[in-house]
Amino acid sequence: MLGKLARKVFGTPNDRKIKATRPIVEKINALEAEFEKLDDAGLIAKTAEYKKRIEGGESLDHLLPEAFANCREAAKRALGLRAFDVQLMGGIFLHQGNISEMKTGEGKTLMATFAAYLNGLTGRGVHVVTVNDYLARRDAEWMSKVYGALGLTTGVVYPRQPEEEKKAAYECDITYATNNELGFDYLRDNMKSELNQIYQRDHYFAIVDEVDSILVDEARTPLIISGPAQDRSELYVAIDKLIPELQDDHYEIDEKTRNVTFTDEGNEFLEERLRVYELLPEGQTLYDPESTTIVHHVNQGLRAHKLYAKDKDYIVRDSEVILIDEFTGRMMQGRRLSEGLHQAIEAKEGCKIQPENVTLASVTFQNYFRLYDKLGGMTGTAATEAEEFAEIYGLGVVEVPTNRPIARIDEDDRVYRTAKEKYDAIVEEIKGAHEKGQPVLVGTTSIEKSEMLSHLLKQANLPHNVLNARQHEQEAQIVADAGKLGAITIATNMAGRGTDIKLGGNVEFQIMEAIAAAPDRDPEEIRAEIEKQHDADEEAVKQAGGLFVLATERHESRRIDNQLRGRSGRQGDPGRSAFFLSLDDDLMRIFGSERLDKVLSTLGMKEGEAIIHPWVNKSLERAQAKVEGRNFDIRKQLLKFDDVMNDQRKVIFSQRREIMEAEDLSEIVTDMRHEVIDELVDIYCPPRAYADQWNTEGLYAAVIEKLGLDLPIMSWADEDGVDQETVKERLEEASDKMMAEKAEAFGPETMRNIEKQVLLQTIDGKWREHLLTLEHLRSVVGFRGYAQRDPLNEYKNEAFALFENMLDSLREQVSSQLSQVRPMTEEEQRAMMQQLMAQQKEMQQQADQAKAAHEPVLPTGEDEAAREPLVAGFDETDQSTWGNPGRNDPCPCGSGKKFKHCHGSLV
Repeated sequence: MLGKLARKVFGTPNDRKIKATRPIVEKINALEAEFEKLDDAGLIAKTAEYKKRIEGGESLDHLLPEAFANCREAAKRALGLRAFDVQLMGGIFLHQGNISEMKTGEGKTLMATFAAYLNGLTGRGVHVVTVNDYLARRDAEWMSKVYGALGLTTGVVYPRQPEEEKKAAYECDITYATNNELGFDYLRDNMKSELNQIYQRDHYFAIVDEVDSILVDEARTPLIISGPAQDRSELYVAIDKLIPELQDDHYEIDEKTRNVTFTDEGNEFLEERLRVYELLPEGQTLYDPESTTIVHHVNQGLRAHKLYAKDKDYIVRDSEVILIDEFTGRMMQGRRLSEGLHQAIEAKEGCKIQPENVTLASVTFQNYFRLYDKLGGMTGTAATEAEEFAEIYGLGVVEVPTNRPIARIDEDDRVYRTAKEKYDAIVEEIKGAHEKGQPVLVGTTSIEKSEMLSHLLKQANLPHNVLNARQHEQEAQIVADAGKLGAITIATNMAGRGTDIKLGGNVEFQIMEAIAAAPDRDPEEIRAEIEKQHDADEEAVKQAGGLFVLATERHESRRIDNQLRGRSGRQGDPGRSAFFLSLDDDLMRIFGSERLDKVLSTLGMKEGEAIIHPWVNKSLERAQAKVEGRNFDIRKQLLKFDDVMNDQRKVIFSQRREIMEAEDLSEIVTDMRHEVIDELVDIYCPPRAYADQWNTEGLYAAVIEKLGLDLPIMSWADEDGVDQETVKERLEEASDKMMAEKAEAFGPETMRNIEKQVLLQTIDGKWREHLLTLEHLRSVVGFRGYAQRDPLNEYKNEAFALFENMLDSLREQVSSQLSQVRPMTEEEQRAMMQQLMAQQKEMQQQADQAKAAHEPVLPTGEDEAAREPLVAGFDETDQSTWGNPGRNDPCPCGSGKKFKHCHGSLV
């Protein structure tokens, strides 16, 4: 009660935010007359002036009214659109790092130009993020006219884009791209070995369109770049031999959850047998962080033997394990179980073990978009997820008022007893609307239900369109036509974004179609004719009641329902929306439809009757809010696990960047080598031990192996006054001298390049191994909950220990590799050239023989010379000649393999 009273007196927090922007909007409006007087060159000159003022220390907030006024004038001239005050408000909220929630048709695309222009003046680059490639290209082409009139450059990023074009797009002031392409380019950049190959220059400011879809719906799925893993066939075979030795008391099977775990006796038995098989080093237990991978593989071997039965879960055909679908009993050709389980089954059945795919790099959208200094977003529906946006991304949600009052009538939900009754009522409702010329947009929750409803409408002889999201251009066309007189459009709730449904149809689409169909006619004459017809159609649709949005089901998220409903009633147009439900719907069924069914039966509801009451709406919204809360908790928990990896990812990626930027790495390499020496001496010559207690033989062997130095270490222990520090100094001096000699032999510049490449390659290799270990750790750490230990804390602690171990082994490997590097002698170079020439000659002979026999030569992994490159001018030593193939595309070298399994595995 008090809360309602306070809101009436002081307004809601949202009202106060809107009120705070009004003086700024008044300032922008007051400047309009001044900017109208400028010529086109004057608008560009203003941009140059603002850039200088920013360089001089002036803040963007201080510049905002002038910059927005300049941008509004440019849009008016370039597009013929004068931005409304509410669009200026939305632009202000975007610049402040908020989500501007604006109803469909209020002009979000134009609104984004204001914040993008203001922040683009810094020269750091602004990324405008869209949900698909079509919208990225369309918006970039459309809004580039505005940015061009202001003197800023616009770029667009899309898949398989040529290298130079993509680089140029990222160097533009404003860059349009999809969320997927931005994320993948970030990962690719952090796998490059040269600074000039990197695309993204900064993560300064991103404006995310359809922010709820990208930052909530897609947030659970990480972006992954994968490649072939190292061959672990021997490990699978070795573990497979061990599993049949287990006794019944060594493991427990839970058939309900389809899970199997080792008992304490089983763990003890395993440790003993793994040492016999030399799979577990002496002194190491299964509980040590280093044992994560072996534990994972043993668990998968146990699952393969105890949970997966031949001819029930899979069959073996032509030495290949093929899974069987448990619901249909059909073979699932090409489908494989992940995380090494399929390989474990192959080992069990004695089949050829296919290689696993290994993650080379991965990032979630949550962690990618948190890289930006500032983030803004826009959508028609974000308020229901405001808590998640605030907690995960630090984004506020502001509901921007509509330019004109909403005239749409939102009817109460209609609940029927059965799905048949519901669909009969839907067909009748559509028929009634169609007969009076009212366009209908029917929302369904799945493609199957769209097709089923389409079948019912065909039986009723009702012409309609079914929206399919496979082709974005076609989707935009169907949505544009959805407002035509008498049109019926069936769409899944997610589809049809980015294009407004205008009453009477989209006039620009109709004009483009007519001009394409009659190229000989005068375009202006066609335009005048269609605009006249459109005005009449628009009026007829308004008289029929505007667009009718008919939803066939409630989605588990209120946001998706609001998105669909918001399609009607744009810019003050009349409209209507209604939700048709049945007790068979998923949401109704989950939340107690049986009890409701009994009540309705007792009340004596007849077939075909519906229950309609505001209370039903409220109870359903409460159910949806519960589901949304549960989904948010799941995403939050996943993010906590991913944050552990993300902190380590940032460290590795920043180290790679420092290495690439550094001119001279000799100091870093020297420090690494000295740390390795310190560790070796501490192990073999402990600080408090006497010289005669030192393990000099062990130190001698380790120094040869890890540093490539043959020194009289065993005699040092007999010298007087030699302590641990002396040993360290002698080893450091000898190793520094050896590396100085190498640098002199190679030449300083070559040595610096060798150090850089060894460091980068070693970091990349170790990081890939570490990612795989973390995946395995994630799959086994959940079981710690049974021991009353928090799996997240366990994961954090072990992941940190594994990261420390990785850095230690990184130092050792870099030092070892650099100690083994040496220039080739002239004799070795001649021998290598002769070997290459002999291989080339042999391949040429094979090709000639095949040609003579009229047989095509199939390229193999070794058959480099016989390949016909798919890309003209392909040079495997120069990545810029490769084009920009997708990971699953054929390799441009012409090998016939996928790019990720050929040259892509090296990138």
